[in-house]
Amino acid sequence: MGLQLYLDLLSQPCRAVYIFAKKNGIPFELRTVDLLKGQHYSDDFAQVNPLRKVPALKDGDFTLAESVAILLYLTRKYETPDHWYPQDLQARARVDEYLAWQHTALRTSCTRTMWQKMLFPVFLGQRVPPETLASTLAELDRCLQLLEDKFLKDQDFLSGPHISVADLVAITELMHPVSAGCDIFKNRPKLAAWRKRVEDAVGEDLFQEAHAVIMKAKDLPPADTAMKERLKPLAQLLLQVL
Repeated sequence: MGLQLYLDLLSQPCRAVYIFAKKNGIPFELRTVDLLKGQHYSDDFAQVNPLRKVPALKDGDFTLAESVAILLYLTRKYETPDHWYPQDLQARARVDEYLAWQHTALRTSCTRTMWQKMLFPVFLGQRVPPETLASTLAELDRCLQLLEDKFLKDQDFLSGPHISVADLVAITELMHPVSAGCDIFKNRPKLAAWRKRVEDAVGEDLFQEAHAVIMKAKDLPPADTAMKERLKPLAQLLLQVL
């Protein structure tokens, strides 16, 4: 059995894995896991990933969880071009540095922004206190500034002159608030220029294909009672003021 990727393109790390595999011509079978329907909690999926999260990878009898681990596994198994995860010690360290930072910084603020601006009011029919949203947007702005000042600087890409997995992980995160109507690039010309370079490097068609689901999330039908109950723990977490 060949490579299987368990993904939901509503998820930003799933989009990063999907773009990487497609861009590098890696053959795989897409196994869609619908997060909003709770398919990641099924017993069948738990056999692939006991953490019950996507993305997940199955390669023969080998299974792997966590998006960064999956991306790096794919770079090594398929010997993708060096720029994705450079052999040079310091260049690789810059990629690793971003991947280590983003989990608790940009990931958190982008996810909270999308849910508070779009999914809570539209999908769950739940009001978000203005002060909660204001705090979240302030934290997002702080993370965007760090992304520019600490990681992008005056480079073409986050780790230097060429695109890497760090750029894929970053751009897929940023499309979360974009899907909720946040024009996060409007007053950030350096970040806007970087986005254009990433899209050009990936290819416009692939970029749009990967983000089609999230860009249509605002059109989701309202959640039913069972789904609201299932999402309640997540909702409580995402409404906490940072």
